[in-house]
Amino acid sequence: MPSFSGDPYGRDVLAGGPKRRAVPEVPAEQDLVVEDPASGFCGAVLRVEGGNVVLEDRRGRQRLFPLRPAAFLLDGQPVTLVKPAAKPAGPGTSASGSVRVDGLRAKTAAASRIWVEGIHDAELVERVWGHDLRVEGVVVEPLDGIDALAERIAEFQPGPRRRLGVLVDHLVEGSKESRIVAAAAHPDVLVTGHPYVDIWQAVKPASVGIRQWPVVPRGQDWKTGVCAELGWGEPPAGWRRVLSGVRGFRDLETPLVGAVERLIDFVTVGPQD
Repeated sequence: MPSFSGDPYGRDVLAGGPKRRAVPEVPAEQDLVVEDPASGFCGAVLRVEGGNVVLEDRRGRQRLFPLRPAAFLLDGQPVTLVKPAAKPAGPGTSASGSVRVDGLRAKTAAASRIWVEGIHDAELVERVWGHDLRVEGVVVEPLDGIDALAERIAEFQPGPRRRLGVLVDHLVEGSKESRIVAAAAHPDVLVTGHPYVDIWQAVKPASVGIRQWPVVPRGQDWKTGVCAELGWGEPPAGWRRVLSGVRGFRDLETPLVGAVERLIDFVTVGPQD
């Protein structure tokens, strides 16, 4: 009598093969970056129109795609985009965690200002604190660097009714930034900052789907090095990924949150022109 090894009854031919992982459903929230694998088009969600989604790539080109099951890639993995759930009516909180003011109308801009180093800093502040700043009528302006900070402050002519807040990247003891800030001291100017090389790094890695921010060798452009290491393409495309991962203050590192909150308090306390 022949001998058999393993299961004497053999494999059940009616049993199914390996189960496929369920494709997750992801709300098509504005600025979520996805890719259409069929065409290779990669862009951020602008809006949902009926059963379709409109994407915009980093060059400003827009395309319409149907919301089909498993039709898109998010961080290289298949997902099914679905219409975002309707937001509940009634009072809520803003992205910064403050009470949202419903029916807000634009307020005349106050004389006081908040300056940030670049356009990415301005967009991130707007993403989280934009509602709060519109309530107060405070404008955020990018500086394109702080090398001429003292001269810019002198031109602005700050005063008790014309305060100025400045947010600085990599504000650590002994840095070039700390020396520039010390030389620009003024009683009606508050400078705060965070310890990160760039504002990107102040976004929690988990919020953008990575374990940690890469270490970029000294002398190499930080954004370019990060994008090369993570396979994000050019920095403009990388920034869209970073910004799309920020839904509120919980996606940011504590030093940045504290620095911005102090600036808002400083420029909104007391009478404004």
